[in-house]
Amino acid sequence: MVKMPTLNLARISIKGVVQGVGFRPFIFQLATRYNLKGWVCNTSEDVKIEVEGGEKDLDNFLHALEKEAPPVSHIEEINVNRGSPAGYDKFEIRQSVSEEGKYQLVSPDIATCPDCLREIFDPADRRHLYPFTNCTNCGPRFTIITDIPYDRPNTTMIAFEMCPECRREYEDPLNRRFHAQPNACPVCGPRLELVDAAGNPVSRDSVIDAASELLKKGEIVAVKGLGGFLLACDATSQEAVSRLRQRKNRPSKPLAIMVASLDEARRYCHINNEEEKLLASTGSPIVLMRWKENMPIAIEVAPGLKYLGVMLPYTPLHHILLRRVGLPLVMTSGNISEEPIAKDNDEALHRLGNIADYFLMHNRDIYARYDDSVMLVENGRPQFTRRARGYAPYPVTLTFKSKQILGCGAEEKNTFCLTRDNFAFVSQHIGDMENVETLAHFNDTIELYKKLFRIEPEIITHDLHPEYLPTKYAKELAERDKNLKLIGVQHHHAHIASCMADNGLEKPVIGVALDGTGYGTDGHIWGGEFMTADYKEFKRVAHLEYLPLPGGSMAIKKPYRTAIGYLHALGINTDIGLPFLRNIESEEIDIIRNQVNRGINTPLTSSMGRLFDSVAALTRVRGVIDYEAQAAIDLEMLAMTAGDEDSIYPFATVENDGMTTIKIHDLIASVVNDIYQAVPGSVIAARFHNTVARMVLRLCKLISTKTGIKKVALSGGVFQNRLLLRKAIALLESANLEVFIHRQVPCNDGGISLGQVVIANSVQEKVS
Repeated sequence: MVKMPTLNLARISIKGVVQGVGFRPFIFQLATRYNLKGWVCNTSEDVKIEVEGGEKDLDNFLHALEKEAPPVSHIEEINVNRGSPAGYDKFEIRQSVSEEGKYQLVSPDIATCPDCLREIFDPADRRHLYPFTNCTNCGPRFTIITDIPYDRPNTTMIAFEMCPECRREYEDPLNRRFHAQPNACPVCGPRLELVDAAGNPVSRDSVIDAASELLKKGEIVAVKGLGGFLLACDATSQEAVSRLRQRKNRPSKPLAIMVASLDEARRYCHINNEEEKLLASTGSPIVLMRWKENMPIAIEVAPGLKYLGVMLPYTPLHHILLRRVGLPLVMTSGNISEEPIAKDNDEALHRLGNIADYFLMHNRDIYARYDDSVMLVENGRPQFTRRARGYAPYPVTLTFKSKQILGCGAEEKNTFCLTRDNFAFVSQHIGDMENVETLAHFNDTIELYKKLFRIEPEIITHDLHPEYLPTKYAKELAERDKNLKLIGVQHHHAHIASCMADNGLEKPVIGVALDGTGYGTDGHIWGGEFMTADYKEFKRVAHLEYLPLPGGSMAIKKPYRTAIGYLHALGINTDIGLPFLRNIESEEIDIIRNQVNRGINTPLTSSMGRLFDSVAALTRVRGVIDYEAQAAIDLEMLAMTAGDEDSIYPFATVENDGMTTIKIHDLIASVVNDIYQAVPGSVIAARFHNTVARMVLRLCKLISTKTGIKKVALSGGVFQNRLLLRKAIALLESANLEVFIHRQVPCNDGGISLGQVVIANSVQEKVS
């Protein structure tokens, strides 16, 4: 008589990004492999599995579950409980279960996978050249989800009824399109349409071929992507790029390009292994890489810069279009200035009708606006300058359990952050909060995140600046709901706390926060800050000396005003004339000096960003800017041409009542002297960068000696300067200090909201 094996049962809960990524068919196939019976289903909280079989088979199943999970899934937690066998006679995939108040992680949109790409370009395949091809391993996710669980009725694909062939794929557990919610084909799915700027259809058998011909002729075409419209034109045409800039009101801010393949990207840029991996990843971000000389990209794409933003196609539509047009294309957000990206067809025609000549659109609705992510690789590590498509809304995992908190972020490069349990859901890039359209986008996206992740904030936190729109939004919410606790967080403390949370740090650090503008606790504008900090509190221990900003925001847009104000306040004689003053009216110079003398509309600032602006203006690199940090960026580009220049300028530190002030008279005076001595601007720029890096080293060593703290967190938009970051890290590490930089959120104000929520959670616990 054959002895039957003893059956055992395992009840398994898996949390993370495990829905909409082929997880259930993976479990089905795994259970079949190990002869297990039972079931799997999605819930609003997790994927639940119940399997029974022999003990060895169960162990093999559990081991393979974690080791072989689908590549685009991300397991956060696996819980296994044993039980008595239930007598299952098969393994099945059960219907999803909705649970009140429960939530799950949501997958970002994912770039087209190799399998789908092969089908798209296979003439024998039924999806040949179909621009909405996808499967469980790729395609839209976050941008089409209206609610959880992630099932087709909870997406914008509800408008498209699957044909019998697509339905067969969708219901077959062994098919890679099993429960691929955006599944579609030319028979039953979304369709393209090409219209002119007035909305009139352009008659042509092949819509993409027609759009390609228009692009080759130099026309501007608005292309509907995953999270909104992108404005496309021939990146090799100086005339087309200039016309796009003029219409978009973007005089010189760099534009991104899209190329058909990695091989083509290598034609235009120097690409290292890490950059190559990033370009080809499922996130498929724009990657900032060094230009090659004498290549055909129009210089107007990124004038004066040594880095070019490049991305690969990440949707079937992009792949087909790029192959058809045979040219690199500018692909920039479909908006004017800093407005949100346009996402709906009628909206795009209305808002972009004066920019685009034609519109390549489709009838699949976009639920969430979603800009392209922008990244760079420095010191072998990827870093964000903008976090959106391909990454949000995946959360930052915290080292502690947080209350439900809303962090409203900063005014520029805004993101918000919502917390629940051990997760901080940092939103996709919202943009600069300068208009009602962006405020509406901010509010709508907060409501979407609250709905998806079942969060009802009990605390709302904001920047201290009283005029920031997110600050006003937070205060209005708290005014309407008296149960909401309102907590203000200092801007630079938030920067450092963000870097700490990004790296899973909890103990105090030396924080170096260098940026352009942040409202200080003393009412001045901070931006060159050295502190000791943890989540609960910070102590400002050093800063750049306060200097005048004549005209306030006007000086930010016109760095020459800052330079004149600094020279005058520091008592540096310019009567014999500096070259940068030659094109400035003497009356304006006198007005600026009078403003400084009398303190009229002249706030004081300790900003490192403004110091960069001043040196850029003094050296005639940039006196007036078209976009944020342009002067500092130009100064960095110039410094990179100076070769092995390693000298520095002098600067002094003065301590008073425990506060160290960095005095920059000698630094600026030395720059002025170099200008009079006709020292090349590249050398001055390099010496200045060396000096700032040495400044960071000197202050961090001083603070470390006094406090014993060895960990240094670097944050703030100035650290987007790759040259400065590289130099500062090398110096700090040579002094045996452990350096932490951002990894999951940007070091600029796009990371502020993360710092706000972790501080608010700690402050609340301290008060409680």
